[in-house]
Amino acid sequence: MADGHPALLAAVERSRKLLHRRALMAAAAGVVPVPGLDWAVDAALLTRLIPQINAEFGLTPEQIDRLTPHKREQVQKAVGMVGSALVGRMVTRELVMRALRLIGVRLTAQQAAKFVPLAGQAVSAALGYATLRYLGEMHLRDCVQVAKAAGLQLPAPADTGKQSGNAT
Repeated sequence: MADGHPALLAAVERSRKLLHRRALMAAAAGVVPVPGLDWAVDAALLTRLIPQINAEFGLTPEQIDRLTPHKREQVQKAVGMVGSALVGRMVTRELVMRALRLIGVRLTAQQAAKFVPLAGQAVSAALGYATLRYLGEMHLRDCVQVAKAAGLQLPAPADTGKQSGNAT
């Protein structure tokens, strides 16, 4: 994905660590036998995760606003080519819910599995992990494509932690 770009590779690795932690939280929520809870948890996790991944690639709205007009235009064109609704935008609950609806079949199966004692909760946890991981990986891929297409200079790791808020 990073094609030998060390800064991109480092950003991908940091993003995947964040993604793995959030997916584990989604799996934990999937174990709780309360229908609908995992949807709310997934939305909350993604609402925090997407901006953190954006920050790793210099693609938060604030980071993009600090670019030169020419570079900002390149980023906007790259976002348009990729077709992402979450790169470089303020991430709202509505945008996250739209992304979650794209994989609604998985989430519906996850809800149905909760009604089967024990085994259903294990299936629900696995689907919760897979769902969040899938959406995160799609977004991560979009960020890499935009960063490469726009020729962005990625922010230093210490800078992204300050800009994205809590790093955990």
